[in-house]
Amino acid sequence: MEFSELIRTGRAQAKLLRGPEAPPLRGTLCVTGHHLLLSPGPQATSDLWLLLLRRVDSIEKRVSGDSGTITLRCKDLRVLQLDIEGVEATLDIARSIEALSSLESVITSFPFFYRPKGLRLGDAWHFHPPERYYKRVARETNAWRLSEVNGDFSLCPSYPRAVIVPRAVDDDALARCARFRQGGRFPVLSYHHAPSGTVLLRSSQPLTGAQKRRCAEDEELLRAVLAGARPGARGFVLDTRSAQAAKQARVTGGGTEAKAAYPGWKRLHRPLEREGACVLVHGAEGTDSTLLVTSLAQLILDPSSRTIAGFQELVEQEWIQAGHPFQLRCAHSAFSHARPKHEAPTFLLFLDCVWQLGRQFPLSLEFGEGLLLALFEHAYASPFGTFLCSSEKERCLCEVRTRTHSLWSGLNQPKEQRKLRNPLYVPNPLAIWPSVELQPLRLWQGLFLRWIRPPEPSEVAWEKVWQIVTDKKTEGFEPTVSASEPQL
Repeated sequence: MEFSELIRTGRAQAKLLRGPEAPPLRGTLCVTGHHLLLSPGPQATSDLWLLLLRRVDSIEKRVSGDSGTITLRCKDLRVLQLDIEGVEATLDIARSIEALSSLESVITSFPFFYRPKGLRLGDAWHFHPPERYYKRVARETNAWRLSEVNGDFSLCPSYPRAVIVPRAVDDDALARCARFRQGGRFPVLSYHHAPSGTVLLRSSQPLTGAQKRRCAEDEELLRAVLAGARPGARGFVLDTRSAQAAKQARVTGGGTEAKAAYPGWKRLHRPLEREGACVLVHGAEGTDSTLLVTSLAQLILDPSSRTIAGFQELVEQEWIQAGHPFQLRCAHSAFSHARPKHEAPTFLLFLDCVWQLGRQFPLSLEFGEGLLLALFEHAYASPFGTFLCSSEKERCLCEVRTRTHSLWSGLNQPKEQRKLRNPLYVPNPLAIWPSVELQPLRLWQGLFLRWIRPPEPSEVAWEKVWQIVTDKKTEGFEPTVSASEPQL
């Protein structure tokens, strides 16, 4: 397919309205295979305006007299209005945008054509492999090993090639465990808590069904987890579903771990105190609320996850490599007229939780709101390939890692770091337990209201804080954090 086949009209004269505070732009509107461009002309002072067509969530068109209006509602929550000269040009441009913004083929998307200056293909894709995290775990305990049992993705299409599993369980047993878990997602290590020797695991639901089937290898795996932890360790299976939903899952072949079959493990459908126990988290498929729980737990417990590099590794490990289906979940945003069953803002919920955490502990996260906003935008539409596809298997088939650029290479450029970094950050070795009462929780205005409210002085204040901190560091002053950080 050629992009030119989908472009009915290449250009037209138009006026762009970008919001209540931004001045309108007038010029020549052009449609390309991946972008909408508006050129104000050689005499204008403003630069070329550019919109990635993949960001468009819904389109509305109206015609009146000899002109028309196209309203574009975008996945990043922007609303844009184009007033176009000519009825036919309006309709043709609208049809072109509709076709080009909803291309289904991954390899025709813009990341496969994006070649920014200063970046090379292949850079940063090696930043956060499973092997890197395993080396960290291996320095803390010898109870785990790195297995490539899923090397060809035949065991579990949503897992990466390499996973961290108990050393006492061989690959043949893992293969049988995979057949007992929905989608092949057998229990694997998510996080090792070195101070207590306990671990956080994730998986999908067991396929016990109405007959309450069992799997000896799966039971052996969870026994090995407790045996590899500190003496006398207990385990909890945290089912993110309600007890009723888990019971109903048996009708379709799913279910829960039987208490008698997993000695030392207790199943819960409610919050638990972290009390030095091993925890296995799963829902049904283990690709949504499961990842939300395991990633937030690590952010709360692990100081290294609160650095910029550590948070990138957390997103890579617990969302991208762990098989969150971004291509399905983030196909549309808030403005789409369609509501397919497979769409859900799970990753946005995670980012909102992180923002709430940063608001309650303003000194403990090395990154600020800028990084969270960037991840939100790139998850839904991006020139980079990091969030493409729904699993590592699909990314390998599409050659994403060799034919597109990594988002991490873009965000880690020196000129981007200032936008992402928290100037007030001080390393905090303690766990940061947030309040989940209603009073401390706030609407994330920086995301949900940023396009419809007047510009706030937050950006100006942010720059002033940066300047103050920079000046203080120049004078030799370094801020410190106390054991109990003040909460906002």
